[in-house]
Amino acid sequence: MNDDPENAPAEDQIAQAPRGDKDWHIYLGTGTPHDGIRRLRPPPPWRAFGGLPLIKPQFPESAGDEAAGRRLGAPQRAMVYRADSEVVDMVNAALLLRRPLLVTGKPGTGKSTLAYSIAYELKLGPVLHWAITSRSTLAEGLYQYDALARLQEASLRQTVGGTGSAQPPDIGRFIRLGPLGTALLPQERPRVLLIDELDKSDIDLPNDLLHVFEEGHFTISELARLPGDQPAAEVFTADGDHPVPVQRGQVTCHAFPVVVITSNGEREFPPAFHRRCMRLDIKPPDATKLAAIVTAQLGEDAVSRAEPILERFLQNRERGNIATDQLLNAIYFATAGAPSTEWDAIERMLLTPID
Repeated sequence: MNDDPENAPAEDQIAQAPRGDKDWHIYLGTGTPHDGIRRLRPPPPWRAFGGLPLIKPQFPESAGDEAAGRRLGAPQRAMVYRADSEVVDMVNAALLLRRPLLVTGKPGTGKSTLAYSIAYELKLGPVLHWAITSRSTLAEGLYQYDALARLQEASLRQTVGGTGSAQPPDIGRFIRLGPLGTALLPQERPRVLLIDELDKSDIDLPNDLLHVFEEGHFTISELARLPGDQPAAEVFTADGDHPVPVQRGQVTCHAFPVVVITSNGEREFPPAFHRRCMRLDIKPPDATKLAAIVTAQLGEDAVSRAEPILERFLQNRERGNIATDQLLNAIYFATAGAPSTEWDAIERMLLTPID
């Protein structure tokens, strides 16, 4: 019998987890997949959406995610991301309250990786990733309708079959849900949605998101205008090629998605936005966590050979902002067999603080 809960199977860790003030924890931050999502308590009455009918998941619970593999490390080694107690508490609070999690911190501290850790551990399928730019809009996140392509196909049908002889093409084939729209589909298990670097957005986007976060619902206008004898249309999702049905253009979530919003702290968000989110500030990893990250990505041999580089990295971090991926680049280059005469200048460049 394994008496060490840290090394026990995840299901045993859940069973052995202390009750009382921690029995609401389903995300453990250990990097081991488990079925803890089944223990998630019902939502508060004001966060119960109950969208129906439920759609079948497009991915099995154990579906792989290439992006998760790159971020979390090779399965045969220790996982990169091991959440500390504050992170675990805030993630579980967001899960329980069905609220978005606003994660701030310096670049390279693992903000985005947290979303992949949650999806991997709770077996919630591939992460839906919405990378924000200054041109991003709410409509882009919800869905896109290619009216021009539909018009072209209708014109082609009339040309081939004669005027009025062909049925108009199915409108659903020309609608693809965005990452946010896909996350809001009515599914039994929530999807994980990563809204990455929201602070890069136009000033209006955070406010535009508020209604969707509060209502768990949006309307596809083009489908809402269909005749009464066409109650449903099948549309494509952001990450799948199998269409899903949408009734009367209305999409309401059943299980509110696990929304992780990252910010580098480059701007302030409106008070109303903060009020609707759980807020978490992630600190830069210490030497122990950095060694674990290097082990997961490059193996144990790399850690023993890279101790001087790690020390210089920590010294440089005291003088300015320097990201963890800069350390990984430096160690990988140093262990790739480059001549020492070429190494010093390149190391200085790779380990230079970015501000």
